[in-house]
Amino acid sequence: MATDPNALTYLALGDSYTIGEGVAPGDRWPVRLTLALREEGVPLEFPRTIAATGWTTDELMTAMDLAQPPLGEYDFVSLLIGVNNQYRDRSCADYAGEFAEVLERAVRHARGRADRVLVLSIPDWGVTPFAADQGRDCARVACELDDYNAAARAACEARGVAFVDITDINRQRGAEAGMLADDGLHPSAAMYAEWAALALPAARSLLAKR
Repeated sequence: MATDPNALTYLALGDSYTIGEGVAPGDRWPVRLTLALREEGVPLEFPRTIAATGWTTDELMTAMDLAQPPLGEYDFVSLLIGVNNQYRDRSCADYAGEFAEVLERAVRHARGRADRVLVLSIPDWGVTPFAADQGRDCARVACELDDYNAAARAACEARGVAFVDITDINRQRGAEAGMLADDGLHPSAAMYAEWAALALPAARSLLAKR
């Protein structure tokens, strides 16, 4: 329960990148973002997180439907979803349709305010040692994720939702040992800190809106 009557509630939606697979809970990017905003005086609660490793867009929506207690309305909602759709070789067209649906749900949970929803782009896991060990075609992974991210960005622009690109920093530094968790696939705390820093200006702007 919030101790500050002016506290803003936060719902974080996603997959392994949102729960921070392989890092401590305090190192997840939504938690780091919350802490950064609090340091600036924004009374944001720590997020309620609906996310799990391996989830696709449809699995996330099912989990949202089944959440207990049921999902209500929040002052701020973040969304990062889609890497597992691509990993499972689902088409970009299918992803685009499902992403638009989950985005609309995110807006509804943000009290109908598209200007309180923040979407992060999908990072490129093809640069990781995990992908190399699996013999994956890294160029193909990159191309498909570019298509996915273009679809997500277009949906956000059409709905007036903020979209933050974290794919570039992931491609620049995502193969570095210090930027990876022990599994050689998921980001480390240091990479999540980079994502939170990139998301901070947009989140700050959204939460300044009344």
